[in-house]
Amino acid sequence: IPGNLSEVSEFRLLGFSEISHLHPLLFGVLLSLYILTLMANTVIALTINGDNTLHSPMYFFLTQLSCLDICYLSVVVPNILENLMVGTIGISKARCAMQMFFFLFFGVAECFLLAVMSLDRYVAICCPLHYTIVMNSRVCKSLVAGTYVCGTAVGLVHTIITFSLPFCGFAINHFFCEIQPLLDLLCGNTFPSEMQVIVVAVFAILCPFLLIIYSYCCIISTVLQMSSAESQQKAFSTCSSHLLVVILFYGTASSMYLQPKYTYSASVDKFLSLSYSVVTPLLNPIIYSLRNEEVKRALRK
Repeated sequence: IPGNLSEVSEFRLLGFSEISHLHPLLFGVLLSLYILTLMANTVIALTINGDNTLHSPMYFFLTQLSCLDICYLSVVVPNILENLMVGTIGISKARCAMQMFFFLFFGVAECFLLAVMSLDRYVAICCPLHYTIVMNSRVCKSLVAGTYVCGTAVGLVHTIITFSLPFCGFAINHFFCEIQPLLDLLCGNTFPSEMQVIVVAVFAILCPFLLIIYSYCCIISTVLQMSSAESQQKAFSTCSSHLLVVILFYGTASSMYLQPKYTYSASVDKFLSLSYSVVTPLLNPIIYSLRNEEVKRALRK
């Protein structure tokens, strides 16, 4: 709809309107995945908290990851389920802004938490004699607090800038208030806003990813210098779960936020958002429980 609609008080979420005949099937699948993901992450968090043998920095960070996944999932999925039940839904501007903020907050916090977890593995393998001193309780809590501060900063800056700009439309071609569909509704030249998204993506995705790469370069170098194959295998096994989660998380995140605008497709973006916000939080606890003997032992207990 042409014209400046910056005073609009409500947006319309179109959701999956193009495949309305599949809404009942999608609703059943997503509701099942949502419940399963909530249960899986809750079980992991409760298992770690209830087993004294798992009270170490690595599992403290894993508990935080499970909590972030639960919160992140709950920002998006209830909205999708509502959309699938009733079709196109209205969402107030204030609620839309809050949804964008929390989506960015939890997503960015998880990016930095994965970097913190790689730092933990680096200290454990490269500096094992100093591990308990370096990664003490105060340091671990400070690192987690830092991830939340980064998430808050990125979420606030991005949300305030986006919603202070004039809109020339109110129909969001998505199932929640995602960044790119909202940018498409802005009036006039959107290049500054697009650059803002790229800058945020570089800070929130690439910076922690580079820290992860550096940590694993050091880890690989240290492991290759170990004399026995058994020691090498044991060292790599403590990192394999984290590596799989990193690949899964950053693969979907980078495909969403680091793609050029001319390659943007609303249907592809919806699919990527689903995998990023629904599938990844479900797979994280499965990966850690299946590939970690200590977690499997605690679950059996």
